[in-house]
Amino acid sequence: MKKIGILYHPLNEAAYPLAEGLKGFLEAKGVSAWLCSAWKCDEARAQLDNTDLILTIGGDGTILRAAEVVVPAPIPITGVNLGKLGFMTELEAAEVKTKLPALLAGKGWLDERSMLEAELVAADQEAPRWFHALNDVVLARGEIARVVYVDASIDNEPLATYKADGVMVSTATGSTGYALAAGGPVLHPRAEEFLLVPILPHLSPAHALVLPAKTVVRLCIKTTHKATLSIDGHINLPLPSGAVVTVKHSPNKIRFLRIHAEKFYRSLEQSFKEESVD
Repeated sequence: MKKIGILYHPLNEAAYPLAEGLKGFLEAKGVSAWLCSAWKCDEARAQLDNTDLILTIGGDGTILRAAEVVVPAPIPITGVNLGKLGFMTELEAAEVKTKLPALLAGKGWLDERSMLEAELVAADQEAPRWFHALNDVVLARGEIARVVYVDASIDNEPLATYKADGVMVSTATGSTGYALAAGGPVLHPRAEEFLLVPILPHLSPAHALVLPAKTVVRLCIKTTHKATLSIDGHINLPLPSGAVVTVKHSPNKIRFLRIHAEKFYRSLEQSFKEESVD
């Protein structure tokens, strides 16, 4: 590897000092490195040329922002965890300098994850807008605490009208996040299937659905007040009544460069234990 980008969480006090230290560590080994806040996607994207790896310093949220930066480039991501529990992160801060040389030497393995592609069509915009999500696409109520109505169809076949706080389409990667909190099942992160999950439904279908990879989901929101479209929790847009969001598999994938053996089930068990203690 000749060039590595380091994206850090700007609000975590430990993130920037660690990022600076890793930049110096890499440069001492003859590897060019650049730093950027994970919240400055355009600035980071401008530095991607010839970048071989993205290191993220933070938690899973920092990785979600990194995914937005790298798509559609096939640049792998390695996450350094500064949070409580990182399903997507790979290294702890204390071990990063001992494990990085092995990654630089090509001893890691690639963990490839599916993404979603969402098309937004709304009367208040001139043309459709496109988004890619590693975790989830959420249509939900806005600031006013009232339910919204979401007409859902699958592969052009009407499914249901959800009366709820919202409706979520989640990847397998996102199934351990908001989708799980909303009552959805857990999928193995490399599964191709994705989820349709209602959020606090009221007198309407309450079950989450596991959908085949080639499925196309169409969601039309109806509300007398502003709703919200959320992409991976950090792109949030006002959603007018009548807006249509069409969600399907993205042609892009996110690649994680890992050095440890598979740890998904161990992390899942640990998270459930922590929840039971709390």
